Amino acid sequence: MRILVISDIHANLTAFDAVLADAAGAWDYVWCLGDVVGYGPDPNECLDRLRELPHRCLLGNHDWAAIQGNAIHHFNDDARLSLLWTRQVLREENADYLRSLSSLLVISRFTLAHGSPREPVWEYIMDPTVAAGNFAHFATPYCLVGHTHLPAIFEQEGDAALVEEGAPAMAEGEESAVLAHSGGGDTAANGGTGVGGDHLRVARLSGVETLILQHKRLILNPGSVGQPRDANPAAAYAILDTLSGSWQQRRALYDTHPVQERMRAYQLPERLAQRLAYGW
Repeated sequence: MRILVISDIHANLTAFDAVLADAAGAWDYVWCLGDVVGYGPDPNECLDRLRELPHRCLLGNHDWAAIQGNAIHHFNDDARLSLLWTRQVLREENADYLRSLSSLLVISRFTLAHGSPREPVWEYIMDPTVAAGNFAHFATPYCLVGHTHLPAIFEQEGDAALVEEGAPAMAEGEESAVLAHSGGGDTAANGGTGVGGDHLRVARLSGVETLILQHKRLILNPGSVGQPRDANPAAAYAILDTLSGSWQQRRALYDTHPVQERMRAYQLPERLAQRLAYGW
């Protein structure tokens, strides 16, 4: 089966539709790793579109905060303002849908979580140390996560996670980011220090990469559809082919201006609108 793997749509229907158009004919089913709402201007529209598709979806931290009163205190000012607005406009059937979502799913050889298998809703897998600590928390060969808004693949070898670096640090005090991959493609290898004393291989990737899933255990992140944070504003997603055993990272270009105009019309925080144009 061919799976369209998406995460962090964040109420950006224009980006979501761009992904669906870009991936047309390449998938049979959708796995959404959470955060359908939050930040953006189209929470109901994105939920409506997702619910039209054959899919499974996880509960993300913004999804949870949109339906739980006290959860909103975990967020910064911009995210909190967006969530307060989302609560006001979210239709009850869409709120009920969010309430029905699980925070962790195991489907065949894949564990699915929004944040991490250790802390499914909240933990960010941003670096090899955190990734290495999470391999003990899932029993399947592969784990799919979102939450960081950064495409990433972490590979376990022995007691260490092999990492290949590609994403810049996040802006304004947010944690630094690591893009990890198991090899192949256009890479430039460098030596490094490994988790648990093992050797750590570091490389930088560019362009669309296809990974053949073989015998190593992996944590894979498709990146964000609606608010990428790797200095590339194009919507990020992945195609997982469970028959051929391949994972392909993809990007879909879209015009951010209509989304920004809708955000300003709804008086959502200006910083959230501006960052869409820069992927930051």
